[in-house]
Amino acid sequence: MPVPQFSNISSFSNKKISEEIIETENKLFNLRFKKATRQNFKSHELKHTKRRLVQLKTLLKLKVSKITE
Repeated sequence: MPVPQFSNISSFSNKKISEEIIETENKLFNLRFKKATRQNFKSHELKHTKRRLVQLKTLLKLKVSKITE
């Protein structure tokens, strides 16, 4: 699975970005829980999920700052 690209999400609306942020945070929580309880999971998914979350939050911040300007 390749690392998620920023260009794939740049066309999302603010509502869609917010929904994706919530979904990604839940996925990250579940991955961390699996790690803590020593369940099987793909370790690269932690890195990819964190990166996706940061990308979504950055994009939302950029869109909101454009609206307020």
